[in-house]
Amino acid sequence: MSTTTESAPQTEPRAGRRADRDTHFEVEQFYYEEAELLDDGRFTDWLDLLADDLDYWMPTRTNRLRRQQALSIAARGEAAFYEETKDSLAWRIRRFDSGMAWAEDPPSRTRHLVTNVVVRHIDPDEHAGFTDDDLVVRSAFLVYRNRLEREENIFAGGRTDVLRRTDSGLQVARRTILLDQNILQSKNISTFF
Repeated sequence: MSTTTESAPQTEPRAGRRADRDTHFEVEQFYYEEAELLDDGRFTDWLDLLADDLDYWMPTRTNRLRRQQALSIAARGEAAFYEETKDSLAWRIRRFDSGMAWAEDPPSRTRHLVTNVVVRHIDPDEHAGFTDDDLVVRSAFLVYRNRLEREENIFAGGRTDVLRRTDSGLQVARRTILLDQNILQSKNISTFF
């Protein structure tokens, strides 16, 4: 008499793999909600989408020859448009509300468009402190900004985010923003990306 024992089904490791369609849809909806909050000027609500240990970084870039492309993006500790934490972003938002942020009085009108979203499960070996439930997301964005009668700016670029799954939903734990332009034509950069 032969006996067979059923074993628990083996699941493939998710680390580094593309997320399934439901997770992809969840991430896109998260980004659309984030864009709506930013465009509506609901910055305090936007902060709720950010993790307490947030790293929000937008390095500068320079034009380089092909052979020097590795040097075209500033490294950590070098020049950056933004190198922020959740606390420093909260301070900026409180300043907006204080009436002392002259560059945003009257406030800008913005439109955030997010596209080309690619979602992968985190590889914990590459991202210490995260699990394969967390996600690495690459996306492209276009942000239109209008202020006063004639000030218009268009910012285009890409983001690489680490989204942490929490009991209350997804949160941005890491965001690296890379603008396609290296010289900004805007008078200030008080827009969040």
